[in-house]
Amino acid sequence: MATWSAPGKVFLFGEHAVVYGKPGVAMAIKPRVFVTVRRSRNPSHAKSPYIDECFRAMGVRGSVYVRSQLQSSSGLGSSAAVTVATLCAINDEFDMNHTRDEIANIAFNIERKVQKGRASPTDTYVSATGGLVLITGSSKRRLPPQNLQLVVGNTLAAHSTAKMVEKVGKMRKNHPDIVNPILDAIGAVTLAALHNIGNPKELGRYMDMNNALLEALGVGHPASSRLVLAARASGAYGAKITGAGGGGCIIALCPRRARSRVAGAIEACEGKAIITTIDSEGARRENDD
Repeated sequence: MATWSAPGKVFLFGEHAVVYGKPGVAMAIKPRVFVTVRRSRNPSHAKSPYIDECFRAMGVRGSVYVRSQLQSSSGLGSSAAVTVATLCAINDEFDMNHTRDEIANIAFNIERKVQKGRASPTDTYVSATGGLVLITGSSKRRLPPQNLQLVVGNTLAAHSTAKMVEKVGKMRKNHPDIVNPILDAIGAVTLAALHNIGNPKELGRYMDMNNALLEALGVGHPASSRLVLAARASGAYGAKITGAGGGGCIIALCPRRARSRVAGAIEACEGKAIITTIDSEGARRENDD
């Protein structure tokens, strides 16, 4: 048997604007999904369309066991992490010798199929390779890792990425003179943040700007706003929606000494807090003991 894990991800800057070719920055985070695959003649049926598609794409059969530190449908890339970890475990167990980039590409195609064409290659790429990634159009480039101290706040409000992307698309079609400048501004914030990536205080200010622009696009949520304001009030450098919005998660960039206080403030607002930082490894093999 083979056990592999893959990390979740957050968008630091640029969500929604990346759909229209603007730059975005995503980062792999420490919480992981662990998948064990074993050759089996009579495999039990997986309760996940992503896992079913992994076995179909690789042309093999086997049994699978999943353990996740990521909540599904929270905007932290859990389906991408499941898909990448499953493919890596199949690749290992059946000696298939696929490269990391090939795994990321197969994973993206699986996500796109399961999500009926609406998947982004960002989640699977970041989960497979780890680190900090700049996305511009169809190109992806790993950036030097930064030791950013983050608190993720899960609103526990269900959301749909597809619906939020569709909502912004409709707004852009109906009000291009308003929405296009907002998307341009998000792109500009992302580039300014990249120039200040080593300065957490400045980065926090850009996070706050990015959040205001996402609110202007209509992807905010009362629960997100509560967590963002609580995080800022308790000492975060900045906080913003991460991912599609409409619920899901927020991220707060914090001084190391303020992480627990910020996490406590998020929990006091009925959110679920995770203290985390960058994961530079991406998918990795785990010991089977």
